[in-house]
Amino acid sequence: MKKLWNQYSYAITLILLSFTIAFVILLKHQSDDQYVKVTISEGDTLWTISEQFADQHSLSNKEFVSWVKKHNENIKDQIYPGEKIVIPVSKNDQANTTELASAPKE
Repeated sequence: MKKLWNQYSYAITLILLSFTIAFVILLKHQSDDQYVKVTISEGDTLWTISEQFADQHSLSNKEFVSWVKKHNENIKDQIYPGEKIVIPVSKNDQANTTELASAPKE
């Protein structure tokens, strides 16, 4: 065993160091975002939904709209009542809720 260690100690150390660094990088780059499904109500637009959930995400309205279009199939420029879309929210604001729906217009 000692002969094996002496012969391959640099390679073993390099492999262990690589795994450790990869693990640390993985932990640091984990996203703080979580996603919820929102049901579209009459009169909703992606812009108004962005404003409605502005305190739960850190994106600008333009970035939010782009994110939703990119991460939801069949979403282009129009959304329709009853349609469900996925939006980003932060984990801290989304503690106990698993699904949110759009609030009715008053």
